[in-house]
Amino acid sequence: MKVFIAGLSTETNSFSPLPTGILSFTEGSLHHGDATSDVEHYWTAPLHIWRRRAEANGWQVIESLSAHAQPAGPTVGSIYEGFRDEILTDLRAAGPVDIILFALHGAMIADGYDDCEGDLISHCRAIAPDAVIGGLLDPHCHLTDAMLNDATLLIAFKEYPHIDVPQRAEELFSLAADTAEGRIKPVMRDYDCRMIVAMPTPSGAMRKFVDDMTARESQPGILSLSLAHGFPWGDHPKTGARAFAICDGDADLAEAEATRLGQTLFSLRHDVGSNYVDIAQALDMAEAESKGPVVLADTADNAGGGAPSDATFLLRAILERGITSVATGIFWDPVAVRICREAGEGATLPLRIGGKCGPMSGDPLDLNVTIRKCMSGLSQLFGELSAPLGEMVWIEADGIDIVINDMRTQTFHPMVFEQLGIDLSKRHIVCVKSSNHYQAGFNPIASLVIPVATPGAITPDFANIPYKNRTKNYWPAIEDPFA
Repeated sequence: MKVFIAGLSTETNSFSPLPTGILSFTEGSLHHGDATSDVEHYWTAPLHIWRRRAEANGWQVIESLSAHAQPAGPTVGSIYEGFRDEILTDLRAAGPVDIILFALHGAMIADGYDDCEGDLISHCRAIAPDAVIGGLLDPHCHLTDAMLNDATLLIAFKEYPHIDVPQRAEELFSLAADTAEGRIKPVMRDYDCRMIVAMPTPSGAMRKFVDDMTARESQPGILSLSLAHGFPWGDHPKTGARAFAICDGDADLAEAEATRLGQTLFSLRHDVGSNYVDIAQALDMAEAESKGPVVLADTADNAGGGAPSDATFLLRAILERGITSVATGIFWDPVAVRICREAGEGATLPLRIGGKCGPMSGDPLDLNVTIRKCMSGLSQLFGELSAPLGEMVWIEADGIDIVINDMRTQTFHPMVFEQLGIDLSKRHIVCVKSSNHYQAGFNPIASLVIPVATPGAITPDFANIPYKNRTKNYWPAIEDPFA
């Protein structure tokens, strides 16, 4: 067997003020055929897993591009075309291959391309008409006709937070291998749930939904079940939740399973989302809680959803109330990081923080700060996998510990603060710039977790997202989109 592996991903927020260009991929993760020779982390883990599995079978591996960028606005068209064409050139040079495996996202939009993943898969199908083509997807994907028609297998992570990336990569390889060796004949079908809402899986109705979906995969003929949650801030005709099933040679069963899964989700629509409160309510609740730390999620300034991660709305409200014993971060502010590194640890100086990327970031804050710590080369855990943090600085102002960095990323884990020397057990409030992924790391240490409907680039007002390409025939924009 000959196995071709590659990765290309970013999550496109159509309303983000930040373009996604070559610098975003260079800062994120960019390898030209040698990702598996580098450190294994969140973006490259699937390629490492696929190489290990293939080589354990004695199969030949051809590794192509691995390019991944933090979510932001649309990708520059020429950058996408260059990456796509690099993969296609490598595929042609490889000659006939048996299996093609891609680490994708599923919600990548570029100038001139509203479905980058579908475009890539379709081009590969034209080159390798008989190959097994498998795509590993983030559940916040737009499941398109091109993806479904030209791929052999599509599998999405089941968990949100996405702590099951290795498991899903293993699953995709196993199904692709079984297909290539003639043991199974996968057939895929999907179902439009007509819902757009964030659906965390750690607890409640979504926890049971995912557990039931996983258990259902043990039934005869069912190979894999997935739920594409959809990415609400990607303005695409297919934005929204879609259930999809892979069955062994049985299109009717696949259609029935996708329909059953999708209709079950729709019946739970009032129970699967998060309960958001505004900033004033969140601070009232936090101050009333006797134990700490209380974790406040700055949900609309999440770099993992394409936001700048420099919004000041929540921090300004904390300062105006005079609240202390607070740790907050990560603010993306390369200018402030540079100033702090120049001044050095222990220095006290006036510093302008945040509010740099546009109206969605709020106004900058001018504070007198003390630089407590500057560190380089740190990373944080996201599930079992690591994610780099860039240059990190801990500053203190008015009894508030603020973490800033020069690499835009959301806050996954308490180690963001702890590696700098901030003891979260001694802070009453911890503010994290993240929509949901923070739960895997912070829920175990929190006395109370409060998702806050802050202003920003991904405000969770799902009924009123200003789509131009997505029609409003979905819940909660209308109560019954199937009527």
